[in-house]
Amino acid sequence: MEEEKLAAAIGKNITRLRKLTGMTQLELAEKLDYSDKSISKWEQGNGIPDVRTLVQISQLFNVSLDDLVRDTPEKPVMPKKTRKMRRLIIILLAVGLCWLAAVVCFALGGIISPEIGYLWLAFLYAVPASSIVVLVFSCIWRYRVARILSLSVLIWTTLACIYLTVYAAIGYYSTLWLIFLIGIPLQFLALFFFVWWRRAGTED
Repeated sequence: MEEEKLAAAIGKNITRLRKLTGMTQLELAEKLDYSDKSISKWEQGNGIPDVRTLVQISQLFNVSLDDLVRDTPEKPVMPKKTRKMRRLIIILLAVGLCWLAAVVCFALGGIISPEIGYLWLAFLYAVPASSIVVLVFSCIWRYRVARILSLSVLIWTTLACIYLTVYAAIGYYSTLWLIFLIGIPLQFLALFFFVWWRRAGTED
């Protein structure tokens, strides 16, 4: 009887987590190297995955084993489109705060020290700040394309900020452009890391 309750709880949790991530039974089966019939069997409470598979499932959905086997009250599953729209709104609001901070810095700087001629850099610094925000959320929500794009933007705009800040502070410097060479290995490292991470996640 206890085993039946455990099987039912695990099946309910797998179903909930799978639907929450917008994954089909076939997609989950491919990631776990099982057939979709096995997934269907587990979700119906007619069997229990082995311990290794339970660990894989918990890692895949980023939950603990306790969360996976515990009988929790059923929670409504948010439609995938609604969830994506909410996430997009959250990212846009966070990015908007970065640009609001840039406007405030520009305005206050202009009021307090109007003689400073490079307050416009505040808007340039808002770009890498925004890319950090997008990078953080894309890592949390596992948006692979957004991760690499935001990291690339972060690398090159940070270098641009350094270049233009130094230029504005001390004027023309003949070899200052060499700072952009730093971005080349950083870009390759970023691409390598995310390609490796993707493959590692697929193998797991």
